[in-house]
Amino acid sequence: MGIVPLWGFQLIIAIALSFALKLNKALVIIAANISIPPMIPVILFLSHYTGRIWMGEKAQYLSFSKDITLELMWQNFFQYVLGATTLAVVAGVIFGGLTYVGLKLFKRRQS
Repeated sequence: MGIVPLWGFQLIIAIALSFALKLNKALVIIAANISIPPMIPVILFLSHYTGRIWMGEKAQYLSFSKDITLELMWQNFFQYVLGATTLAVVAGVIFGGLTYVGLKLFKRRQS
């Protein structure tokens, strides 16, 4: 939920989903806080890059310059939203799967 572009509502939605899916609330809160300041540039870049998959020929490429305007940001917004949503789903499946496997292995060692 920390990657999904629902700024300001990510944690609220994550907690609501934890109740609906009967997940550990403390772990959900920890995992949803991926969008900490050092990670934000990485998340934004990967979201924009991932969005190119869905945009086809209309895909925009990032150019790091001083000429960044609100119009340029608006032109790239749809690509970013598609990419962020895709990245969030993929990251959730990968890290959820790794957590599941890790917990299964940990439980097996304790038995």
